[in-house]
Amino acid sequence: MILGHEHNEHHDHGHDHAPWIVQDAAGGRKGLLIAFSITALMMLAEIIGGLLSNSLALLSDAGHMFIDNLALLLSFFAMKFATLPATEKKTFGFFRLEILAALINGVTLVLISLYIIYEAYFRIIHPQPVHGTLMLVVAAIGLMVNILGAVVLRKHRDTNLNIRGAFLHIIGDALVSVGVIIGGIVILYTEWYLIDPILSILISLVIIYGAWALVKESVNILLESAPSHINTAAVAEEIGKVRGVREAYHIHVWTITSGVYAMSAHVLIDDQLVSRSRDVLDEIRALLSEKFKVLHSTIQLECEKCDMNPLCSLPVDIQNKR
Repeated sequence: MILGHEHNEHHDHGHDHAPWIVQDAAGGRKGLLIAFSITALMMLAEIIGGLLSNSLALLSDAGHMFIDNLALLLSFFAMKFATLPATEKKTFGFFRLEILAALINGVTLVLISLYIIYEAYFRIIHPQPVHGTLMLVVAAIGLMVNILGAVVLRKHRDTNLNIRGAFLHIIGDALVSVGVIIGGIVILYTEWYLIDPILSILISLVIIYGAWALVKESVNILLESAPSHINTAAVAEEIGKVRGVREAYHIHVWTITSGVYAMSAHVLIDDQLVSRSRDVLDEIRALLSEKFKVLHSTIQLECEKCDMNPLCSLPVDIQNKR
C-alpha cells in the first residue's frame, strides 16, 4: 500500500494574513476614502452644471461619478471585511469579497456606459443646444478632481484587483472629462451640438473596453482558473528538481484574491526515512513561494504512484522477493 503524507501550508501554519497584505489593504482603504470624498463633491457640481448647461456628456459624467461613488464605497467595505480572520466555515477568510466587489464594479461600468450610448443615440437624432462655456468650466474642474483621485489610487492598483476596479472608474471619469472639455470648446466656437453625444459614445466604448478586462479577470478568479503568470507544467518541472522528488502531478493552482495564490499537488518521492519528508516539504514550500508567489499549498507525498485500481502497484524488486 501507499505511504502518504499531507501537508497544509496556511501562511506559516496559521490563518492570519501576511503582514504585507494587511499593510497594503490599510493603505488601499485610505486611498479609497480619499477618492470617494473628492468624487462625491465633484458629482454634485457636475449634476448642477449639467442641468444648467443641458449637456448630456456632463450629466452622463455625473451619473458615472454616482456609480463610481457607490463602487468606491463597495470596494472600501469589501477590503475592510476581507481583512477579517478566517473561521471554521470560512477557512480562507473573506478575501473573495474583494473579487466580488471588483466584478460588480466592472459590470456597473459596462451598464452605465451602455446607457450613455443609448441616451446619446437620441441626442444624435434630435440635437439639443448646449451651453458650451459652463460645460467647459465644469468639465475642467472634473478633470483635475479625477486626476487627483487617480494619483491617490495609483500606488495600489497593481496589487489589488478591487482597487484596480475603482482606479478604472476614476480613469473612466477622467476620459469623460477630457471628452466634455473637447466638446465644450467645439460647441463654444462652432455651435456644432452633435459633438456632445458623439463624444459620449466614443468615451463609453473606451470605458467598456477597460471594464471588460476587469470583469474577465474577476470571473477567472471566481472560477478558480490558474493565474496567468503560473504554468502548471513549469511548477511540476521545478518541484521535480527538488532532491528526493521523482514526480509532481495532479497540480491545481488558483487565486484566492489579488496576489494571494493557492496550490494542491501530489508528489511522488523516493523511498526514504519519514523524517526526511519534512525537509522535502520545506524545500517545495520555499520553491513555490520564491518562484511562483504561492503562499497556500497542500502537498500530498507518496512513495509509490497510485493507479485507479484498489491495490497499489509495488516496486518490481519487492514483488520478486515474494
